[in-house]
Amino acid sequence: MTILIRGGTVVSATGASPVDVLIDGERIVALLEPGSTALGADLAGSAERVIDATGKYVIPGGVDVHTHMELPFGGTAASDTFESGTTAAAWGGTTTIIDFAVQRSGERVQDGLADWHGKASGNCAIDYGFHMIVGGVDDDSLKAMDELSEHEGITSFKLFMAYPGVFYSDDGQILRAMQKAQGNGSMIMMHAENGIAIDVLVAQALARGETDPRFHSLTRPVEMEEEATHRAIMLAKVAECPLYIVHMSAREAVEAVARAQQAGANVFGETCPQYLYLSLEEHLSAPGFEGAKYVCSTPLRSRDDGHQRDLWRFLRTNDLSVVSTDHCPFCFKEQKELGVGDFSKIPNGIGSVEHRMDLLYQGVVTGEITLSRWVEVCATTPARMFGLYPQKGVIAPGSDADIVVYDPNGKTTISVETHHMNMDHSAYEGTVVDGKVATVLSRGSVVVDDDAFTGTKGHGRYLKRGLSQYLR
Repeated sequence: MTILIRGGTVVSATGASPVDVLIDGERIVALLEPGSTALGADLAGSAERVIDATGKYVIPGGVDVHTHMELPFGGTAASDTFESGTTAAAWGGTTTIIDFAVQRSGERVQDGLADWHGKASGNCAIDYGFHMIVGGVDDDSLKAMDELSEHEGITSFKLFMAYPGVFYSDDGQILRAMQKAQGNGSMIMMHAENGIAIDVLVAQALARGETDPRFHSLTRPVEMEEEATHRAIMLAKVAECPLYIVHMSAREAVEAVARAQQAGANVFGETCPQYLYLSLEEHLSAPGFEGAKYVCSTPLRSRDDGHQRDLWRFLRTNDLSVVSTDHCPFCFKEQKELGVGDFSKIPNGIGSVEHRMDLLYQGVVTGEITLSRWVEVCATTPARMFGLYPQKGVIAPGSDADIVVYDPNGKTTISVETHHMNMDHSAYEGTVVDGKVATVLSRGSVVVDDDAFTGTKGHGRYLKRGLSQYLR
């Protein structure tokens, strides 16, 4: 189908201008000055469909490079399937996700990947790729890193300095994996918290009878994130390996990333909407067991300590390069409630894949970031960082027609009553935000339009990714 998006303002990572967008099939074929007849015809008359974007922004579809659909965790599993999670993402203007396939302890990396392909294949409403969690670094998994990078389009591998006995890797294992990544050009992603020390603090808190959800944050203090981030950077320096620190929440940890970047290292930081808006005082310390809804790792920090203010500043200065969601939803009933009387048993995760684009747009409204920076951190840089650009993350001839028509004059109310994620609560219940997704296209197909989902399960394709295009 030929589609013309007419009358809108196309926003890129470098600016905004009034441009019409012509789509043929799955690709963008031309950007045209309004009213142009450059193709020798009245485009509005010849296009099979015309989308009127007057007064609206036309932006590349969001790229969320950190999701956990159907992830087994803490005796349960993330409540969103690939079908429900990618449908919710589309509703919110995200047209590509990169989820984490998992190698469990004692399992071959290739078998873990096959399991995730089985979960996702034929079920996704938008395009998707995988990172690989390496749950056990040994000779076999190191060989698999080469195989996946060369043949499977998986060019990023996640390690954990946290969760001893589950995903944890010691410094020697981390160094070996980083050396392998240096050889094949892939990116190491790191959950940077000192899990060994955290487990001591958790045990001590429980022994004192400190069982409420807020102690999840208090036993994972800033120093545990700062120390692990610094250690990961030093190991990456020895290995000469690119490093991407996921879900950063603490100012001091990001400052370590900033110092490494200033020294010329390929070290990058990611944050998430929850760290920009939610806090220990207002949410994790909610009365009764309500704070369990906000348990995630790294944890929510104190608003009084200024972390939120500084995370916005780091987004402006590019010390934080990407905003993803770490979407790992659990229902309150029967899942979060597993931790009643013991905060350490609350499944870690907040669901927000549907709300990232809207929540970050509030930073534009309040002057925290520019319109172009919004597009950059939510679409363009994620695509470049993980080998999808210019197929994704930009509105340009030849790119996939992943496009969002966004109405800056609209309003969105976030609520469990209206969201499309498979959750029985919302971390942002009742929040009214400026801006609204009007129309979403995935590879030229309209999947959301006029408050209706018009996409289909199975439309999404698996993306084999190249190497990072964001390295210095």
